[in-house]
Amino acid sequence: MDLAELEARDRKIDALEAAIVRDLPPVDCPVTDHFAPGLYAREMFIPAETVLTGKIHKYANLSIMSKGALRLFMEDGSTQDVRAPFTYVAPPGTRRAALALEDTVWTVIHATEETDVDKIEQAVVCQTPEEYRLFFQEQLKLEGKTP
Repeated sequence: MDLAELEARDRKIDALEAAIVRDLPPVDCPVTDHFAPGLYAREMFIPAETVLTGKIHKYANLSIMSKGALRLFMEDGSTQDVRAPFTYVAPPGTRRAALALEDTVWTVIHATEETDVDKIEQAVVCQTPEEYRLFFQEQLKLEGKTP
């Protein structure tokens, strides 16, 4: 995904996030952290009828839905309904928006030796689209490509 596509996606998800905050009551989505040698798994319970957005992932990760069903809003503007069991490798730059069609359990697995969750989050996700654009441009420079 190039920077123009990222910007278009982020405008849509930013607008959805603003509408969620403005129009919907807060929803508790409990998170359980799991660790194994070299791995961190962030498991989230998402109640049915919850509309949510995710953070921007810097690196590819393994995403697993072990229970439930979601309507995912894809980067190209389409939607895709997925039902557990569902597993895929999310590419770098992934930022999702979804509607929980049923109570859902979604787990994201990151390769890391770190066990401090705050440090892991700092290392693997960006908090804003601008932060990811800067990260993306830096990665291109490291690969000898020009942004």
